[in-house]
Amino acid sequence: MTATQSNPSQPITLYTGGALFGLPDASPFCIKAEVQLKMAGVPYVKAQGMPDQGPKGQIPYIEDDGTRLGDSTFIRSHIEKTYGVDLDAGLTPQQRALSWTIERLLENQLYWTVVYSRWLIPENFAKGPAQFFERVPEAMRDTLRQQVLERVTNNVRAAGPGRHSDAEIADLCDRSLSALSLLLGDQPYLMGNKATAVDATALGVLASLLTPHFDTEVRRRVLKYPNLLAYTARLMAQFYPDFAWAPAVAAA
Repeated sequence: MTATQSNPSQPITLYTGGALFGLPDASPFCIKAEVQLKMAGVPYVKAQGMPDQGPKGQIPYIEDDGTRLGDSTFIRSHIEKTYGVDLDAGLTPQQRALSWTIERLLENQLYWTVVYSRWLIPENFAKGPAQFFERVPEAMRDTLRQQVLERVTNNVRAAGPGRHSDAEIADLCDRSLSALSLLLGDQPYLMGNKATAVDATALGVLASLLTPHFDTEVRRRVLKYPNLLAYTARLMAQFYPDFAWAPAVAAA
């Protein structure tokens, strides 16, 4: 390995939210960052992180040799540059372009459906994000919960899904899921026979859509695609072999 920092004094610390909602982490981006660290073979330890402690006000973030860095995409860039790793090694320029395009579909469209499904569907909010505030002093709990819900609602509206009906959201996602399914085909990974960076992104988003903790129409749409179900289960087994991933059953 030709790395500019081949012998750090301490392993990287990856700050995440932790296992929740039947997932290795509640955040698709934390799953993405951890899987990419595993792909890179870079030593790391995990720690509980709070968004307001991260340099970008979100999780995940890392601390590496005294430097804190946020955002999963910039974390990947740091790992590749610092440790001499290329998570897309072997891909042609066209495949790298396709990989980036798929990542934008996952993060800029399907991810916001995850947020919508958890925060803007009342029954899912009650058994999901509402629980985040149980550690807040009771006197301010309800006020803070409502403030954050309003902020997330505005963000989801700005991103697009918050302006649509449940049926419209599901239909839009179905088009993206269909495209993803066609691109995957019968390959083991999105770019072929080897896991690359985009597979980490896909695992975070697809697992978040598929967890049975939340009942959503979009989850039922994902169940229509057996190859996406098998792909998600395959990646979970590869990168989280000790995690009890609830198997998803294809729709009849």
